[in-house]
Amino acid sequence: MKSVTYFAGFLVFALVFSGGAFASDPSPLQDFCVAINDPGLVNNAFVNGKFCKDPNLVKAGDFFSQGLDVAGNTSNPSGSNVTTVNVDKIPGLNTLGISLVRIDYAPNGGINPPHTHPRATEILTVIEGTLNVGFVTSNPNNTLFTKVLNKGDVFVFPIGLIHFQQNIGKTPAVAIAGLSSQNAGVITIANAVFGSKPAISRDVLTRAFQVGAAVIKLLQAPFMKQY
Repeated sequence: MKSVTYFAGFLVFALVFSGGAFASDPSPLQDFCVAINDPGLVNNAFVNGKFCKDPNLVKAGDFFSQGLDVAGNTSNPSGSNVTTVNVDKIPGLNTLGISLVRIDYAPNGGINPPHTHPRATEILTVIEGTLNVGFVTSNPNNTLFTKVLNKGDVFVFPIGLIHFQQNIGKTPAVAIAGLSSQNAGVITIANAVFGSKPAISRDVLTRAFQVGAAVIKLLQAPFMKQY
């Protein structure tokens, strides 16, 4: 009889907490979504995600994309190119919480520089070449986990953590990565810190990086030229 009581109690506990889980808010799909209280502005509103198409008008093409067999142009300062397949490319991904990227790396050091995905965990597999990859944990430890990956190897970058990949081979490298969001977002650390618009105060940056203003100016220069 006692075991039945414990089992009943467990069922109640499970139902209460599973109900709470189903009632939770959806994850954000962009950096912010400011509420609108003025009914007159509703027609110009954005939603957390995208509006849904009439199901009767949906076609197979809404779940299709092509072109991932085409190498990206790596002739840039980083020596890499990211081809994204997200909800903007495949409308059928809306609300499904997944997307995909192809990453091309130039030989001899092409890098997907340190960055974060604020809304997604990433799982990456090497299709060609050899990559040195890694991520850094949050404060206070800031532990670096790195691994050299070869063709067929797989590595996971936990959501929100700073990570990178670099081609350490003498031939082009290619990777495919899955992301646990239809719109994972990306924040490239150097671009955000040294190339923000408007620029972050040099006083803030000199104190944060504990270097002189001349060093900060030098670091900002290549990013300011892009804008």
